[in-house]
Amino acid sequence: MATQPAKYFIALVPEGKIQDEASNLKEEMRDLFNIKYALKSPAHITIKMPFIYNELKEERLKGRLGKFFENYHSFDLQLKGFGRFGRRVIFVDVKPSKELERLQQDLNKFCKTELKLINELSDRAFHPHMTIAFKDIKPKDFDIYWQHIQSKRFDALYPVRNVALLKRLEGKWIVVYRFILKE
Repeated sequence: MATQPAKYFIALVPEGKIQDEASNLKEEMRDLFNIKYALKSPAHITIKMPFIYNELKEERLKGRLGKFFENYHSFDLQLKGFGRFGRRVIFVDVKPSKELERLQQDLNKFCKTELKLINELSDRAFHPHMTIAFKDIKPKDFDIYWQHIQSKRFDALYPVRNVALLKRLEGKWIVVYRFILKE
């Protein structure tokens, strides 16, 4: 059978006010500091790192993931304040959640055993966050970026009602499907 490789990842992608607030921070970083790489995707919390999958089997992928997610209930996440990974990533902090941790661990086991996907290091060392700036951060100017972000406020309760499958199309990540969680 023919293959047509495409890149996907799985994430929690808030909608409405939370998406708007996070996107506004990304746009501010672009406008003030020309940091724009994070704008290639909607604000999100990655639960399965990017992977290559045959685009011709995308419907099958959605079906298998849909079966997996139908066993999970919706939950709330607290997004509060900011964090950083060294001098290379700035993010909105996600407070610890047993539901999120279980979902991420179970999903990665499922992806490894059922979809035959490789677990990336980031899949194993899970630190949930919503990236505001990365990749095009200049380490010498990091303190300026960090000081600016710390002058901001981010505090939101995120009702997680679905999980998104994103796909890389023309250099951007687009939500191609949302899997609804049980109430």
